[in-house]
Order: sequence, then structure tokens, then C-alpha cells
Amino acid sequence: MNKKQIGMTALLLGLVFDLAAQAAPGSGVQVAVKPLRSNLGRTDDVMVTVTMTNATNAPQYLLAWQTPFGRAVEAPLFEVLRDGVPVPYLGIMAKRPVPGPSDYIVLAPGESRSASVELSSLYDMRVTGAYSVRWRSGAAQLYSRPGVARARVQAEAQAPASMWIEGAPRGAAPAASAPVDAAPGLNYSNCSNAQQGTIAQAVQAGHAMAAEAATYLHRKTLGPRYTTWFGPPDAARSTRVGNNFVAIRDAFATKPVTVDCGCNEAYYAYVYPNQPYKIYVCRAFWAAPLTGTDSKGGTLVHEMSHFTVVAGTDDWAYGQSAAAALAVEYPARAIANADSHEYFGENEPRQELR
Repeated sequence: MNKKQIGMTALLLGLVFDLAAQAAPGSGVQVAVKPLRSNLGRTDDVMVTVTMTNATNAPQYLLAWQTPFGRAVEAPLFEVLRDGVPVPYLGIMAKRPVPGPSDYIVLAPGESRSASVELSSLYDMRVTGAYSVRWRSGAAQLYSRPGVARARVQAEAQAPASMWIEGAPRGAAPAASAPVDAAPGLNYSNCSNAQQGTIAQAVQAGHAMAAEAATYLHRKTLGPRYTTWFGPPDAARSTRVGNNFVAIRDAFATKPVTVDCGCNEAYYAYVYPNQPYKIYVCRAFWAAPLTGTDSKGGTLVHEMSHFTVVAGTDDWAYGQSAAAALAVEYPARAIANADSHEYFGENEPRQELR
């Protein structure tokens, strides 16, 4: 994407914001989180009720996977603190295709929808303490149904859901994670011989992308390739991105990577961020090219970046258009966005190399 295209993207995004403002002056889709119980023991499920209300005078479209209304919560939708300190998210983070119309849920003007969510399977809530839970700031803000003004989702102006959990003594329950002291190399789970051969090629491609990207990012001058995916050059931000790619490169080369082929979901792949270095590949992965946009190699770069011990990226935007727009609007989020790292590594269409 060239500078002219980025400028047009920014203009279109501005128009989208104007439409949203006309439809919902001073409001948006409001989210309230309330606990079912405020005092819980070690073996109790931690249940909250999430209510989303369309406080506008127009229908609002929300991505199903960025709400609690799908089959399961599959993204870090909540901000959970224990005694004021964030606790780790333990659920999955997936690479998905660019969303289409069928991926959205519609809220009519004034409509409210509620769902119950069990949090202790999604966040590390095993340690005794005072917990607070709120809807995560910024979740679902960068998505909109094609041709429709994006929904503005905001946490309701109220105190977060608070609860006391009587769990393990402090310091006795570290965050769940997989052992990382196994021998380095590539391992397989639920993969046929043919799949193992394909994965070996994909890992090699992902490693090559990360290595080339790390080399590029050590240049003194960063050009359009960087600005397309990460925004205006800034010393602190570019250093972080460079460090991320070094960590991704080194993880492919030196860590015990396991790829699991048992997933039958429609998306590309997913990981549990606190369980390095196991990557679950799904149906879209097998249909992807080896290299290029949304490729097998790029998918593995995306997923490797999610691991907390690697780069700890998030999923602020999916797809090239949304990722490029993120770099224009929110470069601080772009440098923490997994698809932005993937597209930089894939470098398609080709921009500057080493």
C-alpha cells in the first residue's frame, strides 16, 4: 500500500467516524459487567454477566468473536486485575480471515443483550485476592460491517465488577504455562506425514520472514515498508518492533516448537499465549499459500508473536486494510498487533528489502 492509498484509507476512516457520530451522538454500544457473586472460594466458578446495550438511534453491528455471544469467548475481552495488578489471559488467540457480513451480530436501537461468562478458565484467578473485572478498553473498536459505520463500544461509566476470591496463598500459583525447557526443534501432534512435510516448509518460511524482517529493522532509515504497517518512525516503537522480530526469529530457531494439526475450525490457527511454543493450525491454514499475503509462513509468524515470552502481541485488527488503517490511526497498537507483524514479514506487495 502506497502513501496515496494510506491517505485514502485515513479519509475513508474519517468519514466512517462522522457517520458513527451522526448515528450515536455522545454514546455508543455500552457494556456493563456484573458479578453473580462477590465472594468466592477456591473451587467456585467465577461468573459475570455481560450486558451490551445499543444506546444509539441506529442498528449497531458487532463482530461475534469480539462479544460474549458466540459459542465461547475466544479473545481477551476483559481487563482483570488482582489487587490492582493485571492477571494473565489464558484463553486462545486466533488468526482469522477478514470478517464478512455473516460474522456480525446486530443490535437494534435501544436493544440490550446479555450473556454469562465464566472467567477463571480464561484468566489466572487462582490466587487469593481482591479482583476487579471490566470490559477491555478498545476491544471491538476497529471493526465494522462492510458498508456500515463501525460500532463504538465503550465500557459503561461505572465501577468495575469487584469480587474476593479465596484461592491459593499468594505466590503459590504461577500463571499456567507449558514447560519450555525441552530440546529445541520441530515436533508434531495429530499431523499426517504429508502435513508434517508442509509444516516443516511453513516453519522454514516463517523463520526466513522473521530473520529478514529483523535485518531490515536494524537499518538507520525506515521507509514505506515500516510506515505502512507500523506508522511514522519513532525510536521507541521501532526498537520494540525490531526486538519482537528478533524474538520471533530466535524462537523458530532455538525453541521446542510443536504444531498441532487437530483443529477443524474455519480460521487459520490459534495459540494459548502462556503456553509456548505450541501452535494449533486450522482449516484456512491448509488452503493458504506457503508465502505471500496470509500465507502459511506468515500465519506461523503471527501466532509465534502472540506468545507472552516472545512478543506478547494482540489482535487489534485483522486483514491488510485494517492493519494499514491501524498504523495510521493508532501506531502504538500497530506495533502490538499480530497481523501487522505478519504483513511486515510477508512483505507482499514487495517493498524495500534489506
